Amino acid sequence: MQYEVAVGHLDLAARVDEALAVQALAFGLTDEEIAVRRHIVLRHLAFPGARALGATTSEGRLVGFVYGLPNDRNQWWSSVVEPYLLRNGATGWLDRSFTITELHVHPAFQQRGVGRELITRLTDAAAEPRSLLSAVEAESPARALYRRLGYRDLATGVSFPSAATPYVVMGAELPLHR
Repeated sequence: MQYEVAVGHLDLAARVDEALAVQALAFGLTDEEIAVRRHIVLRHLAFPGARALGATTSEGRLVGFVYGLPNDRNQWWSSVVEPYLLRNGATGWLDRSFTITELHVHPAFQQRGVGRELITRLTDAAAEPRSLLSAVEAESPARALYRRLGYRDLATGVSFPSAATPYVVMGAELPLHR
């Protein structure tokens, strides 16, 4: 069955469990990881400038979401990635950047442009001149999408505590490529 999907504002705090269910399917999370991420998402939403978009079917089913916030060097993510960016001469990217914190699309709705619409609409509303994100370093459809949108690798081999796989930090000038 083919579903129409609409992208718009998402009250992520109210629909956090639905969003994390999508993330769990897309990213293969355990129940324990979901519980940890729930706390993190709700904490992020309290930061100034945090915003989210969702992709929903005409029946109201959430099938994708993205959220992000203006980067702040005092936040945990920045403190972890800064040494990696420093090695590559890219620490200036931590200033005046909008960070994509999470972007996930239900596997049944991937490869339909949903992720592209979510990330471009969220960054189009950013006041910052560029965007940052981190992604699993392995080649994937997500990394290919980010490259098509103008993101480039700023640091590789990034190790986040509790993450078993290496990550890459990517950055793009805004607006993203179409």
